[in-house]
Amino acid sequence: MNAPVNHTSEPRARLPVGLLIGVLALVAVLLLPLPADLPVAGQRMLAILAFAVVVWISEAVSYEASAIMITALMAFLIGTAPTLQDPTQLYGSSAAISLALTGFSNSALALVAGALFIAAAMTHTGLDRRIALVTLNRVGTSTRRILLGAIAVTIVLSLLVPSATARSACVVPIMMGVIAAFGVDKRSNIAAGLMIVVAQGTSIWNVGIQTAAAQNLLTGGFMEKMLGQRVSWLDWLIAGAPWAVIMSLVLLWLVLKLLPPETDSIPGGKEAVAQSLVDIGPMTGPQKRLLTVSLLLLVAWSTEGKLHPFDTTTTTYAGLVILLLPRIGIMTWKDVQSRIPWGTVIVFGVGISLGSALLSTQAGQWLGTQVVARTGLDQLGPLAVFAILGAFLILIHLGFASATALTSALLPILIAVLQTLPGEFNRLGMTMLLGFVVSYGFILPINAPQNMVCLGTETFNARQFAKVGLLLTLIGYLLMLVFAMTWWKWLGWM
Repeated sequence: MNAPVNHTSEPRARLPVGLLIGVLALVAVLLLPLPADLPVAGQRMLAILAFAVVVWISEAVSYEASAIMITALMAFLIGTAPTLQDPTQLYGSSAAISLALTGFSNSALALVAGALFIAAAMTHTGLDRRIALVTLNRVGTSTRRILLGAIAVTIVLSLLVPSATARSACVVPIMMGVIAAFGVDKRSNIAAGLMIVVAQGTSIWNVGIQTAAAQNLLTGGFMEKMLGQRVSWLDWLIAGAPWAVIMSLVLLWLVLKLLPPETDSIPGGKEAVAQSLVDIGPMTGPQKRLLTVSLLLLVAWSTEGKLHPFDTTTTTYAGLVILLLPRIGIMTWKDVQSRIPWGTVIVFGVGISLGSALLSTQAGQWLGTQVVARTGLDQLGPLAVFAILGAFLILIHLGFASATALTSALLPILIAVLQTLPGEFNRLGMTMLLGFVVSYGFILPINAPQNMVCLGTETFNARQFAKVGLLLTLIGYLLMLVFAMTWWKWLGWM
């Protein structure tokens, strides 16, 4: 007798709600009456932007998948729209797909790819781990010094490892080893404070160092595309590092006050770090060569336009050539290709394309004009404009899990707003300062990848993180306003 046939099948996965809402937002914008001063292509780009924002905020699909969707939408919707120069002619799918891929020819994307290579080289050779351990080995065993050591590690790695996620992924296992060596409970205030310092300190130094985060490089790409100039690595450091130094001390103070350590001194911690250094052995040849190249890159970045005419991207690629050379180099393509998050490169390229298309279809300028006309920003001075736009970015960041996505979606619009405003003020400088605010991922763990890496250790919960993060955000924002009235004004950025 035959066994009964089972006709039940697995239920088909439903479409994510966020994706459906994104499609509805797209259609809604397309069906709105076309304003007289907005081209058809511009309206369609605004519809694509609405779709992108909803999908990014809801995380309905992966960022890589959303990037491909955005590219396809631009190819079809812009391809069937009349051109700005001749309304009787359509863009055509070939021109539209070229527009959708313009970001992949931007020097900022090349710099991101180069930065990811360096981060992969650090992991491949173990130099990032050695730097972190050496830095920690130089601090004492008091809890205050251990927290200070964690901040010091963050600063040093921010200079040498141009990826926030890579830095936190390297530091977290070391810190977990320190916590285990101390013999303290995983959910103690000491463990929670240490991991929160790593996450928040990484975000703070994303502000201070241009090459520390992808969103900074994306900001540079938009500067070059929309303003025709960009801020050098050294000028960014001079503007942002003093704020980051003060905020690092504020972070240390907040953690000690809000998560007071159970004990002031923990025996055995320094010995554990020293033992880890012994375990990894003496510095290897590849590590020495990578450190030499990294320090030379730091010198090259900081002297751009002063000792030599080469930009950050060019010098970075010169460093990569050395790292990939046979015998002299420290890695092969096979060594690093699996360590590089290629999805980040795709998302970055499409993000630049999205911003460029908003500009070339007049959508960004139109939206900027509407924002200025309806908010009265044109009646305010530069400080008030910065205060309002900065507060807006901080609030809207609560809905984004990626500072890169936030930059892609909003910075072109904000630059268009700045270009629409009357009066004499430094639009390049204001763009850089708003780029600083994009790195405010202090409140929710989901607001930055490094937060999620640290949350995965289960040493703290979202409430503890937000308790520190809310005050850090408020103090950081007010400090930025003080800097806008003093330091940044003296530097000529306001």
